[in-house]
Amino acid sequence: MLKKVAILTNGGDAPGLNAVIRAIVKTAEHNGIETYGFIEGYKGLLQNNYIKLDSNSNASGLLHKGGTIIGTSNSTNVFKYKIQKENGEVEYKDLSDECVKNIRNAGFDCIFALGGDGTQKSSRDFSLKGINFIGVPKTIDNDVAHTDTTFGYNTAVSVATEAIDRLHTTAESHHRILVLEVMGRYAGWIALESAIAGGADVALIPEIPYDINKIVEKINSRREKGKNFSIVVTSEGAKPIDGELVVKQVLNDAGLDNIKLGGIGDKLAHDLEKLTGMVSRNTVLGYVQRGGTPSAFDRVLSTRYGVKAMELAMNGIFNVLVTYKGGEMGYVSLEDVVGNNKVVGAVSGNTKESNIRKIKMDDDLIKVARHVGICLGD
Repeated sequence: MLKKVAILTNGGDAPGLNAVIRAIVKTAEHNGIETYGFIEGYKGLLQNNYIKLDSNSNASGLLHKGGTIIGTSNSTNVFKYKIQKENGEVEYKDLSDECVKNIRNAGFDCIFALGGDGTQKSSRDFSLKGINFIGVPKTIDNDVAHTDTTFGYNTAVSVATEAIDRLHTTAESHHRILVLEVMGRYAGWIALESAIAGGADVALIPEIPYDINKIVEKINSRREKGKNFSIVVTSEGAKPIDGELVVKQVLNDAGLDNIKLGGIGDKLAHDLEKLTGMVSRNTVLGYVQRGGTPSAFDRVLSTRYGVKAMELAMNGIFNVLVTYKGGEMGYVSLEDVVGNNKVVGAVSGNTKESNIRKIKMDDDLIKVARHVGICLGD
């Protein structure tokens, strides 16, 4: 019988995190189980910093709130933790056993980890140490393996689509090329779906390296038809066929996906203005996509994820990821989520060993985009 469970939210914030917390807490309370929350993700797990969650107090009124009431961290890998020595040197230590001790001393029967591929990699690693973990896929990038839709994604696409709608009026009024750079890292879901929803002319995604000349052809074709403006949506991870990712910053944190993307929108605007002669401007949507009120869809999806996670725990099904496939809630082993990235504490992200969900060329969204005339840069 479960008595005490704990929740941690890790990685970047996403709309719907609080809704998942609320669903877990309310389901737990309905079944006589206490729920706690670790403060700032795996950092709180390491520091043994947690609070009691109660639907009548701190876990009340959460459905519409963005962010997470228990905080999050996207710079903590407890399996390879960065330690600054007094002499200025840096070393990395595996402090995961400290986390295991904290969990066992507190008497937690299960930890719910709300996060993306990096978070779930650590969940799998803790499961190998005998701790019951259940993962809930959170990322606006929609790139967690084995689930169709992660919570927060729908809201991010809605925000990006609204931005495209607003850029249309300026682009048309000034006869300009307007570029919108959206998040997504190594997967182009946000860029592609918002481009379709917003009626963009070009959508560039990491899965299809682009030929700048193909984009110019599209823009010139529109001009020949009297359309003297164009909207280009690009994922931050898009790259030219003869170039590399545009990296904004490389972080000095081992054990993390330490590349910060950004800047492809500026490059595209510069290149397109030079090649077309049209004034081109770039807008970086940035953190606006991750913050604020979740959509109705994400509120419902988050609630379904939270309830399913608690049901799995009560049924003694641990070390799994809750999934949403074909409209139904289910689960898969964390081992399947990790894929070939088997090394404990290893870097997550865009490596051949990682198992992130990218857009396949036979995906229906690709076909739809092409049929409605969106240039994908190829």
